[in-house]
Amino acid sequence: MLTKYLLLFFTLFTFYTAQAAKVDTLEINSVAMNTKLHAGIVVPESYKKQKKTIYPVLYLLHGYSGDFRDWLTKVPDKTVLTNLADQYQMIIVTPDGGFSSWYLDSPLDKTSQYETFITEELVQEVQNKYRTLTSREGRFISGLSMGGHGALYLSARHPDLYLAAASMSGALDIASIQGGDLMKSMESLLGPKTQNYEKFVQNSVVNMVPQLKASPVKILFDCGVDDFLIESNRELHRRLVIEKVPHEYIERPGAHTWPYWGNALPYHMLFFQKTRQEAAGK
Repeated sequence: MLTKYLLLFFTLFTFYTAQAAKVDTLEINSVAMNTKLHAGIVVPESYKKQKKTIYPVLYLLHGYSGDFRDWLTKVPDKTVLTNLADQYQMIIVTPDGGFSSWYLDSPLDKTSQYETFITEELVQEVQNKYRTLTSREGRFISGLSMGGHGALYLSARHPDLYLAAASMSGALDIASIQGGDLMKSMESLLGPKTQNYEKFVQNSVVNMVPQLKASPVKILFDCGVDDFLIESNRELHRRLVIEKVPHEYIERPGAHTWPYWGNALPYHMLFFQKTRQEAAGK
């Protein structure tokens, strides 16, 4: 296992030495799950030079069956995270969210407590190791697919943590999942759907409009018009409009693919910059 992560570090280091921003691999001891997890950390070039500067942080979540390396290795433009970290002077954290955790604390599987890991253990470890803003005004969260669900889900449940949250191609209605591996992954977390349907409903972002309405967190979500998850994204948009919940929703050409997500991320960063400026009264 050690050899595996040393090889990963060497590979990332070799590739990114040509880039301005720096990429670290952080190991986190999760007490909640009694295991060690990892996160990629993209640090702006200015971090080492400006010793007194404190940086905002984006937590960027991967999708179903992925891991913390996805955002560093699968985007078509391998420089997108390093470029964005430098452009917006922001630390970008790509945590391990498990193969199929859905970023929940499972009441059944004690080895899948990713809500606690992301919102408590990871945040604390990043703050301990890096110079970061520690208030919600300096913290953002986004993700793709399962991670898009995770970003909005966690922001709705922990509005004190984030200034803004965003989702791209989010799986926003887990109660609508029918059969296959996705259903099995949800049932391993929440129990058989036929007997625990209400848990599926309660944990679906599309049904969390009351929490989103009460939350001060700014919201952006987008989806490609050819994405199989487009209808759940449209449904959340409709419900937010009906309840007069401020948000930004975008549809653009594209499907459930890395080219779409690589293109969407810069829009998310621009949205986060805007919310920071508004919060600062600029």
